[in-house]
Amino acid sequence: MRKSHPVRRAVLAGAATVSGIVLLLSLKPASDPGSAQAAGQAPPAAAGQAPQGGVNGAVTGDAVQTQYGAVRVRLTMSGGKITQAEAVQAPKGGRSDQITSASVPRLNQAAVAAQSADIDAVSGATYTSAGYKKSLQSALDKAKASTGGAQGSGNAQTLTGDVAQTQYGPVQVRVTVAGGKITKAEAVQAPKGGRSDQITSASVPRLNQAAVAAGSAEIDAVSGATYTSAGYKQSLQSALDKAPAGSGSSQAAGSGGGSSQAVGSGGGQAQTQTLTGSVAQTEYGPVQVRITVADGKITKAEAVQAPKGGRSDQITSASVPRLNQAAVAAGNAQIDAVSGATYTSAGYKQSLQSALDQAGG
Repeated sequence: MRKSHPVRRAVLAGAATVSGIVLLLSLKPASDPGSAQAAGQAPPAAAGQAPQGGVNGAVTGDAVQTQYGAVRVRLTMSGGKITQAEAVQAPKGGRSDQITSASVPRLNQAAVAAQSADIDAVSGATYTSAGYKKSLQSALDKAKASTGGAQGSGNAQTLTGDVAQTQYGPVQVRVTVAGGKITKAEAVQAPKGGRSDQITSASVPRLNQAAVAAGSAEIDAVSGATYTSAGYKQSLQSALDKAPAGSGSSQAAGSGGGSSQAVGSGGGQAQTQTLTGSVAQTEYGPVQVRITVADGKITKAEAVQAPKGGRSDQITSASVPRLNQAAVAAGNAQIDAVSGATYTSAGYKQSLQSALDQAGG
């Protein structure tokens, strides 16, 4: 057949067209969303777009007391993932400075890598590591609680209360809240050793049951376990205070809880939250602040714990009212210390900041 024959030209043209199509298909970008899904992979998110349904912003954990000082962790989260971890409090002074500087960066890296509090302790920094992990877990609990409201009131939330120091040891309570009711309560810390073991084993199960039955911190003390009961109730209340606004936890939180309430009349409604800060330990005793926030502003501040006994009574009565007023006026924790009450002022500001952290402030 001659080269110029019409049939030959048609065959060659068709073959060239097929070859071109095959070549174009083989050069299809590997990042194409369709090919990624076909391979069983999720399509990549657009640049700068955080995955939906997660926490965004800073979440600060509870201050955890260790044998060598307090440890407190703050997380930066994007789309529900930890993007940064830092210890805003850590043991310091003497040998602690060296241990902290060597261990905390490693713990921060481990938290980001693990995306949980299930991280290994740093060798030679056992106490710091244990405190770090507890504070990290409490930050994650707060983050989890803050997403519960957005997902609907029927979803369960886990809320961990602040550590309440008692004469015989710390008490810390964790509750599960679903549909606005406490469905489970447990003491993650309780006095132990010697006689305390017997008292704890007898009283804590009863306190747990009472918390679920009452749906609030308004429960009776267990006879023979006065200090443990008081610490339990204090930590339980702080857990309920952490229930996010609009989460449907108003029944569980009770009158002192952190759930939102509509105020005002007509269409002008604001959201009111009661938020209790972490306990700040000072040289003269613990300080703990509770604030009421409405429409993004502090409308009330009060110290639910403050140094007492002897000279401290006079200092507290003179300084705390002024600190309360300053907090409302400033709307944040950037307030001046009261002259003659340096330690109380510092503890007040620390606890105030932790309360504001819970509101995203």
